Order: sequence, then structure tokens, then C-alpha cells
Amino acid sequence: MLTLVPSKDMETIAVEIEGHVTEDDLTKLDKVIQEKFSEKGEFNLYAILYHFEGASFKALLEEMKIDVKRWSQYNKLAVISDDEKVEKLVETSDYLPSIKTKHFDINQMEDAWEWISEQG
Repeated sequence: MLTLVPSKDMETIAVEIEGHVTEDDLTKLDKVIQEKFSEKGEFNLYAILYHFEGASFKALLEEMKIDVKRWSQYNKLAVISDDEKVEKLVETSDYLPSIKTKHFDINQMEDAWEWISEQG
């Protein structure tokens, strides 16, 4: 389940993820991105993952559609999790063009906010 949570930064969407992410979750996220950042505005994503179990196949397809559509809008992605598999995945995603990614442990939430709020 993906839940939108209050953001500390106007250019950042903050979410908490627990368990499975569904197609409906991703559709809801895409709607928020569209409403808040229209087609041209860059944004950051601050994601806290608690007991992440991945996404359903339909949700993965929806996520790919969103990513392709919004690729040029992503600026920074902060992922907060104590799961080593998630940390490794974030490390490999650092090779994605134009998106700055960084993993933080659960006890580093404030550090993640500081990093995502930095200019540049």
C-alpha cells in the first residue's frame, strides 16, 4: 500500500510504502504528480519503505508507464529503508540518467529531507 504523507518541501512528493504496491496506488500517485507539477515541473520523491513486498505485475506495468511519461520531471529520489535489497536496488538505480538517487536508513529521515531539499 502506498500512502501520501505530508511533505516538508514544496517540490517533493512524500510517500510511505508498506506491503504491496498496487496499480491503484500508482495511478493515485500519477494523478498527484500531474495535478501538482503539470507536464513540465521537476519534482523529488521521498519514499519511506516499511516491509516492502514489491508490486503486483499490473502495478509494475503501471509504474513503467508513469516512469516513461514523467522521466524528465524526476529530480531527486530519496529512499528510506532498512532493507538491504532495497539499498542495493537504489545503488544500481544511481546509474539512471538525470535522476539523483540516494538510500537512507530508517533512522536517517531528517538527513534524507536535508539532502532532498539541497539545491543542485
